[in-house]
Amino acid sequence: MGLISAKETTKNTTNGNGRGMGLLLVFFPDHTSKNPSSSPIDNNTSPSSSSSSPATATLFRSRSSRLLLSKAQSTISICILLLFLTLFLFTLSTFEPSSSVVTPLSHRRFLLNRDVSASVHRRGNRFALQGMGTLFLRGTKHMHDLIVAHISSDTTQEDLRLFMRLLHRSGVTSRSDVVLLFDLGIRFVDLIEEENDSFLKLVHVHRNSNSSNQWDPIWGFNLSPFMKKQKETTSESIWGKKTTHRVLNSTESTELTELTHGSVVGFDVTELDPENSLSGFMDHVPMSLRRWACYPMLLGRVRRSFKHVMLVDAKTGLFLGDPLTRIRNRSPESVLFFSGKKKTSEIINPAVLIGGAKGVRRLASSMHTEIVRATMVQHKKKNSVMESVVLSQLVGNVYMSKEFEVVMMSETVAEASSLAELRTKKNSVASSIKNHDIIQRGGNVVGVIMKRICSSELDSSSVYSYC
Repeated sequence: MGLISAKETTKNTTNGNGRGMGLLLVFFPDHTSKNPSSSPIDNNTSPSSSSSSPATATLFRSRSSRLLLSKAQSTISICILLLFLTLFLFTLSTFEPSSSVVTPLSHRRFLLNRDVSASVHRRGNRFALQGMGTLFLRGTKHMHDLIVAHISSDTTQEDLRLFMRLLHRSGVTSRSDVVLLFDLGIRFVDLIEEENDSFLKLVHVHRNSNSSNQWDPIWGFNLSPFMKKQKETTSESIWGKKTTHRVLNSTESTELTELTHGSVVGFDVTELDPENSLSGFMDHVPMSLRRWACYPMLLGRVRRSFKHVMLVDAKTGLFLGDPLTRIRNRSPESVLFFSGKKKTSEIINPAVLIGGAKGVRRLASSMHTEIVRATMVQHKKKNSVMESVVLSQLVGNVYMSKEFEVVMMSETVAEASSLAELRTKKNSVASSIKNHDIIQRGGNVVGVIMKRICSSELDSSSVYSYC
C-alpha cells in the first residue's frame, strides 16, 4: 500500500476551524508490473502494452525456431552435396584416361558408320549380337561351325567379291556362320548385300531347274548341301533378334526338306577392340595384328555356341569346299596349322587356321600376348613385327602353346596362280585341285575365275547380271 501526507489540507483545516491538528492518511494499491525491467510507478504504461508483451515473446521464439531449423537444413544439404561430390570424384579417379578418351571417339566413329549404312541399306541397320555388329543375312538355323574372315585395308572390291561368291558357291555356308571383321567396312556393304542376294537367287534358280549338264566339278554350284531335312524343334540362329517359329499342324510331318544356310554378319574392329590395345606399343597397327586383339571378345561372347572355328584372310582365301571337315573328329583344343609357301620353311601360314572353338580361343589369347611381347623386344631393335614370325615362335614355344593342341599339317595351302590354265586345260586343272577345299590367291586370277563362273549359262543369265 502507498501513504501520502496531505499537509495543505491539514493546515487549512486547522486554521479554518480552529480545532487542533488533523492527520489524513490515504491508502492505495501498488501498480506492480510483471515486466521486471519496468518501473513500479510507471504511470505512462498502458494496459494494452502490458497484454501484448507475451505475444511478442512467443512470436520471437517462433521466428528463432524457424531460423534454427532453416540453418540446420542448409547444413545437412551441404553435407549431402559434399558427400556425393566426393563419391563422384572417387569414381572418376578409378578410370584410366584412355578409357574416357579413346572409347567414346571410337564408339562415335562406329555409330556414324552405322547411321550412314542404315540410311542406304535395308539390312545394314540390324544388330548382329548383343547390340554390336551388323546382320547382313540371317541364317535359317543355329550352326555349330564359324568362319571368321578378316578384311585388311588393302583388300579391293574385286577381292572381296570373289571371296564372297566362292564362299557361297562352295557349300561351306550350308554348315557354317560367317563373320566379316573389318575397319571402315561401310565401303563393302553394297557388295556384301549384292552377293548375299545373288546366293539366294542362285538357290532359287537351281531349285526350279531340271538341267543337270550345268554342273562344274570345280566352280559349279551344288544345291544338295543346302537342302536338308529340318525338324520342327531346330534351334534358330544366334544372330539378330529372335523370331517366331512356325507351328506345324498335327497333319503335317515333323520333318521338312527346306533350305538351310548360315548367317553372314559383320563387326567393326572398334567394337571388339575399342581402345586399340596394341596402339600403345606401335605407331601403326595393321589389320593382320589387330585382329588378334578382337578375337578374344568375339569368341568369348559365342563360346557356348560353336564347336569349330576357322580364321581366314578374305583377300587371299578362296573356298572350293568345306575345310572344317578336317577338324570335326578332333578334340576341341586342337588347332591345325599350315606351313608357308616353302615346304622346308618353319614359318607358319597365318592366313588359314582351323581348330576347335576352345583351341582357337586360347590361341587368340596367347597370340595377343605374344604380339605385345615381340613388339616390346623389336621396338628396342627398331624392327617391325611380322605376324607369321610371331605365330611361328608361339607355336614353337612349348610353354606358350601348352594351352592348345598343335597339329601341323603336312601340306601347304595351294595357290591359284596356275588356274590361268583354265582357259585351255580344264580337265588337267580339275584333276590337280579337285581335292583341295581351300586355296590361296596367287597372281592375277580374279578375272579368270569370274569368267569361268560366268561360263555357266544358267548362272550367268539369271543370277549374275554383269557376266
